Amino acid sequence: MSARISGPSGPTPPAGPAAAVTLDSVRDAAARLAGVAHRTPVLRSRTLDALVGAEVHLKCESFQRVGAFKFRGAYNAVARLTPEQRRRGVAAYSSGNHAQAVALAARELGTTAVILMPEDAPRSKREATAGYGAEIVTYDRYTGDRTALGRALAEERGLALIPPYDHPDVIAGQGTTALELIEETGPLGALLTPVGGGGLMAGCATAATALVPGIRMIGVEPETGDDTARSLAAGERVAVPVPRTIADGQAIEMPGELTFAINRRLLDSVVLVTDDEIRAAMRFAFERLKIVTEPSGACALAALLSGRIAALPPRVGVVVSGGNIALDRFLEVMGAAPDAL
Repeated sequence: MSARISGPSGPTPPAGPAAAVTLDSVRDAAARLAGVAHRTPVLRSRTLDALVGAEVHLKCESFQRVGAFKFRGAYNAVARLTPEQRRRGVAAYSSGNHAQAVALAARELGTTAVILMPEDAPRSKREATAGYGAEIVTYDRYTGDRTALGRALAEERGLALIPPYDHPDVIAGQGTTALELIEETGPLGALLTPVGGGGLMAGCATAATALVPGIRMIGVEPETGDDTARSLAAGERVAVPVPRTIADGQAIEMPGELTFAINRRLLDSVVLVTDDEIRAAMRFAFERLKIVTEPSGACALAALLSGRIAALPPRVGVVVSGGNIALDRFLEVMGAAPDAL
């Protein structure tokens, strides 16, 4: 299943806030992250190449600090704050990976963090966030508006709010993922990236389309969380019920305003995958590639393995966006009891 985007053959110039995210701002973020973020590995597999009929390059953000790409954008955004803002501290809202990223970035840059997290966020992610020194405030994701609650929390305490995706500095930081990938691999015919709020895709698409004109940018969402696919088809942001999917990092109701403005201009398509297809990709990554991924992290690989991408070009990039999953949760998702080992 996919949503195709019709329009002119080439991307139109950005306008409004979207103009704040450019290849130059991604390169600036890369300079800021140098020596702080990991330059994550790009892995290859002959087995994978043979299965899909293309040369596949896996950008493994599961090896990034905090175990996911989110550290790139969080650190870039916190580093760009004024000294006075950093003195007061930062706030964020997140189901897990952005929470950890902001908490660690705040610690690295000598400030404090208060994080709003859903009550049902994975225990391992809550514990890691607290372990980086952040204060955690919880809410019910099925009844509460996290954006409104996060803004209210930041305003009440006088904190700088670092949103998980809808911010130029966050998007630029995430774009360094594609910048590194293309610097290492050279031109690619397509880049597959998971889509939640859209920050990773917006940053990667900004960098990739500038570096490789004509590259196909393909977003991947869980079937039950198809807010970006629906929004692109409608030509405007569309909300869906809070998704119930194993891909908790993509359980988003509506794409961000800024991320959608960028993605509707630069994406070629959005492909949907089932939870079972995500499980299969996690199993393949574990058994054949020897890497652990969380469900959201395996989403783009799932689209490739399940044959959802039509007319694959000879060289393809895939972002494995994260590996933050505890052993008991991994076994639960894969259908095994925690004592199965």
